[in-house]
Amino acid sequence: MSIVEIDPAAGHDLVGRGAVLLDVRELDEWTAGHAPEATWIALGELQARAAQVPADRTVVCICRSGARSLRAAEFLVARGHDARNLEGGMRAWAAAGLSVVTEAGEAGTVI
Repeated sequence: MSIVEIDPAAGHDLVGRGAVLLDVRELDEWTAGHAPEATWIALGELQARAAQVPADRTVVCICRSGARSLRAAEFLVARGHDARNLEGGMRAWAAAGLSVVTEAGEAGTVI
């Protein structure tokens, strides 16, 4: 199965047009900083919570570097979703100058 890999600019554009940005990192990573538009479901919980991922919207999967989000995208595509992997993950997102925030809305970091 071939998963579409996209860069941060393309991911941000898709999210701006209504795609779901699905962050599959662990709680400590999410808490340290995430994209403000993101929805969080840790990769280990994705199978049990898959029904919470809208099937009628493109899903952009993101993690720290792109490896876990690739697995998430593969899982979602196998379930019939239009899912993409954000190549380089949150590290690339932050390096592209895109927002990273804490749940309080303060500046966050990628760990």
